[in-house]
Amino acid sequence: MRLDLAYDGTDFSGWAVQKDLRTVQGEVTRILSLLTQANVELFSAGRTDAGVHANGQVVHFDVTPRQADLLRGAERINRALPEDIRVRRLSQAPDGFDARFSALWRRYTYRICDDSTRMDPLRRRQILWHPHVLDLGAMNAAAQGLLGLHDFAAFCKPRDFGSTIRTLEQLTWHRDGDFCVMTIQAEAFCHSMVRSIVGAMIPVGDGRKPSSWPSEILAARERNVGLTVQPAYALTLEEVGYPPDDQLAQRQLVTKATRRLADACD
Repeated sequence: MRLDLAYDGTDFSGWAVQKDLRTVQGEVTRILSLLTQANVELFSAGRTDAGVHANGQVVHFDVTPRQADLLRGAERINRALPEDIRVRRLSQAPDGFDARFSALWRRYTYRICDDSTRMDPLRRRQILWHPHVLDLGAMNAAAQGLLGLHDFAAFCKPRDFGSTIRTLEQLTWHRDGDFCVMTIQAEAFCHSMVRSIVGAMIPVGDGRKPSSWPSEILAARERNVGLTVQPAYALTLEEVGYPPDDQLAQRQLVTKATRRLADACD
């Protein structure tokens, strides 16, 4: 089964199950297991960090036809879920579908308000306030140096395993009413990568750093002491892209082979 989810990440310790902590995966697993009377295991397109929101998280899980019938659609699941998680869609996944490995790309947005008089206090848990006006032209110029295939080690939280090589497909800034919105898309992201990139962009936007600074950080391939990882609450997983149904299984194989190669060369 494929489950499309939205959630307010404020009160969650991220997506993944953690002992004695409230997580999105933990809540959804609990409800699906209760409704199907089975031990359900969830697999997601992205393991969002604590505080990160989602409009388009995608999950898959395996159940028998009888257990699927017990779910009775998204409405019944939503009645049982807490109000900070909503099922957008429940459907039978096509053959070869894997929420993580069949994905072509993930798209996130990050929202900033740079005018204190326009900051909406009702959205303070989804938008970062910045005390200086941002030059989005300078930020978009800086973004050009990060596009494409690079080692993003300087923007990723250090780990003992896994590659930091990623292909950044899109990185743009635009104004949406009172807010500055960054849209970023890649096949996958490493831990804290998006919020670190925002941290490199803000000093460019408010004039503290030249447009070349993010590229200089990237080239160094190590954490810069002047780079501040920005808060999670302004970040949202908006959408996950998949190929046509007849290409899902092949996409799984390509993704797994690429990850193995990248890890071996790390």
